[in-house]
Amino acid sequence: MEIIRFKNVRQLCDDICRNSLDPYVIVHLDDREIIPDEFCFHRLIDTASEVDATLTYCNYREKLPDGSLVNHPVCDYQYGSLRDDFDFGPVVLLNVADVLSASEDFTDEYKMLDGGWYALRLRLSSTGIFMSIPEYLYIAERTDNRKSGEKQHDYVNPFQREYQIQMENTLSDHLYEINALVSENKISCASDFDTDEFPREASVIIPVRNRVRTIGDAVSSALLQKSTFDFNVIVIDNGSTDGTRELLRGISDPRLIRIELDGNEGLGIGGCWNRGILHPECGRFAIQLDSDDVYADENTLCRMVEKFRETGAAMVIGSYIITDFSMRPIPPGLIDHREWTDENGANNALRINGFGAPRGFFTSVARKFLFPNVSYGEDYAMALRVSRDYIVGRIFEPLYFCRRWEGNSDASLTVEQTNAHNTYKDFIRSIELYARIRANTPEMSAIDGTIGPNADSIFDDSESSGPF
Repeated sequence: MEIIRFKNVRQLCDDICRNSLDPYVIVHLDDREIIPDEFCFHRLIDTASEVDATLTYCNYREKLPDGSLVNHPVCDYQYGSLRDDFDFGPVVLLNVADVLSASEDFTDEYKMLDGGWYALRLRLSSTGIFMSIPEYLYIAERTDNRKSGEKQHDYVNPFQREYQIQMENTLSDHLYEINALVSENKISCASDFDTDEFPREASVIIPVRNRVRTIGDAVSSALLQKSTFDFNVIVIDNGSTDGTRELLRGISDPRLIRIELDGNEGLGIGGCWNRGILHPECGRFAIQLDSDDVYADENTLCRMVEKFRETGAAMVIGSYIITDFSMRPIPPGLIDHREWTDENGANNALRINGFGAPRGFFTSVARKFLFPNVSYGEDYAMALRVSRDYIVGRIFEPLYFCRRWEGNSDASLTVEQTNAHNTYKDFIRSIELYARIRANTPEMSAIDGTIGPNADSIFDDSESSGPF
């Protein structure tokens, strides 16, 4: 079978038409050299034909610079796998009829930069089955040898701004097609701020476990905040054994509240956050600070609270600077999430992997939803849920120093760990996508089978022009 190297959707369709007798086509998505196993293509085609899959892909092995081979498993595709960096591997098998049908009305805008691949696979995912084969069927050379911590901010690289805008427009078109765009009319919490009773205006929430090298700096930066209102710092120590607990006990400031857990309650960071926001001493606004990070100056807390009051937002998010352990700026430097707009930010948030920091929440709203009890993606889940209905305030100037060091939980992840993180966030996106479709189509119910792939009622080609 001929392998087609993907350049753009139109070229793909032209190549398909020249080989119109084949029901499937092998597509090579990038420039990496591949070496298929003896029966690789047979296995892909056989599996696809068994289930009538639209797109079929598989695990593969990577060839390292020294010639050795390592396994590279891929994630299962979920309904909410909307991120534009989803890793299919360099080889996919496509159903010819499905590709030709999905690409009939593709415009030139979809062929920019990525050749329309993102738009094509989003549309294919709405009407067909994506089948992942958990078998290692080919070898591909590894061309990116960076650690996971060095890759994680690629999606906000300012040099990729044109690409980001195209991807945002592509996703917005897709959400329009499946009736999943959120309303621009957001709920303001301004009238609730002073109706709901709280013991103080704000609380800094710091979950921690075994961060004796950094927790002192974090707590100090919080306690040194200048404000015209009353605030405290709530540290949830989740069973530290490295001296963190003793260090915290040595801080005599009465504004510091320690919640000491034994570490055996099965709490992740999200569970610790719930303990913090549900504490009777928690303030009206709960402001995040990670245990190995610090606020940029003594005005961060005040600026966050002012933004709540100014906008009536249920959530306020600032910007941060990536630093080394000694808080010297390192590339990529400022992470300000300029891709956020009041008009489309809540939609585009389904494509990217984070909202930014520091994050603050109107405590009444956070208590309503609560964080999932996990240690990765808990903040993303809360932010997605809040952004669906409520105003989000943004501050694009740096308020926070995010330290990158060997102790970061995401500094050097294996492929399997990275996949686990991505799979969880795709799950969160799936839940959110289903919920947004239901909110836009009240008569739909999960029981009657009208939500999800193959649901004709939420995908109408007659309205595929989209809002952009």
